[in-house]
Amino acid sequence: MNHQVEQLGNSMVKLTLEISPEQFEKAMDVAYNKAKKQISLPGFRKGKAPRKLVEKTYGKEIFYEDAINAVLPELYDEAVKELELEVMSRPEVNVDTIEEGKPIQVTCEIAVKPEVKLGKYKGLKAEAEDASVSDEDVEAEIKRAAERNARMVEITDRAAQMDDIVTIDFEGFMDGTAFEGGKGENHDLKLGSHSFIDTFEEQLVGKNIGDECEVNVTFPEEYHQKDLAGKPAMFKVTVKKIQYNEVPEINDALVKEISEFDTLEAYKADTRKTLEERKAKQVEESRKAKLLAKVVEKSEMDMPDPMVLEQCDQMINQFAQTLRYQGMDMQKYMEMTGSNLEGMRQSVRPEAERRLKESLVLEAIAKTENLEATQEDVDAEVESMAKMYGMEADKLKAAITEAEIESMKAELKTKKALEFIVENAKA
Repeated sequence: MNHQVEQLGNSMVKLTLEISPEQFEKAMDVAYNKAKKQISLPGFRKGKAPRKLVEKTYGKEIFYEDAINAVLPELYDEAVKELELEVMSRPEVNVDTIEEGKPIQVTCEIAVKPEVKLGKYKGLKAEAEDASVSDEDVEAEIKRAAERNARMVEITDRAAQMDDIVTIDFEGFMDGTAFEGGKGENHDLKLGSHSFIDTFEEQLVGKNIGDECEVNVTFPEEYHQKDLAGKPAMFKVTVKKIQYNEVPEINDALVKEISEFDTLEAYKADTRKTLEERKAKQVEESRKAKLLAKVVEKSEMDMPDPMVLEQCDQMINQFAQTLRYQGMDMQKYMEMTGSNLEGMRQSVRPEAERRLKESLVLEAIAKTENLEATQEDVDAEVESMAKMYGMEADKLKAAITEAEIESMKAELKTKKALEFIVENAKA
């Protein structure tokens, strides 16, 4: 296979591939067959015009892009495999001038896995954190449990107060004209939640059921709806209902209702135990994070920009998927928040760099210390996943691909590397 690789520095390489005239001719046929159903020429039924005639009419260039796309992926994958490149970014492709009957040069600039010069990773020390649980912590947790079991009570004999939930109809006006998106009916609003702009909520304090009032506000300068940003507006509001959350008294009766215990004292003891276990886990995870951060700080590696951007985009795609689960798409989110893709990349970049550096360091430690993921480790991980998904382990194992197994082994090795750092740290 005819290819060359050139080191560009900072963990970037330029891969030069050559497409032979024979390979390109086959790819041109693939491109033509893919596109011919959409091509019409006088005297021919749609999709029946010969390739030579199409090229004569529109120029051969009509198929060049699709032909390159047809032939390049296989050549690229073969070169990467043969050269044993650990690719960390999408290739930036550049195609030289295409001349009939001559080989075509294609260059691909890619980020490859950086070499890591490990610093000290044994005998490190992280400051101990307090893992104790106070009486106040227990009381606060029980109070939250009581609040989760609050019931909604409708108010008919007093005006609205802060922390009440008012049901309102509203319509917004600017310079006497109603504006788009400023109208709502039967909207529940908790006073003091700051979910509405400016002093909207404060102006409803003291209002009674049936009151009709005017609420004057100013939209924030950075408001997502640009035609409203920084401008004053008036809302006509009708108060239709007032409610509040009645938190039950914390006593034995509540404990029997919300738990398996009969007394408040027994519930407190169990709550303390749960909090102590949670706090101990948090402290341990914090210690791991601090130790790993010290190793990263003491290690050296290049961080090619395309690799970081790739990680940023992965994180943004994961966030977009979360939004979809919540019934919102990314475009709508960006409109609401006044953000854009480049701005989001910049906001997640520090976290992207941190994740990459930690991953590279742990992988380097695993390699240095010959840490491997055994079949027993994989089987245990599959068992754990099966319990999480409510599946039989054998069925889950049969569904997992070889690539997924390799990915699992890589993740298990990094876990072992982190455990190694912790086990070899100073107390």
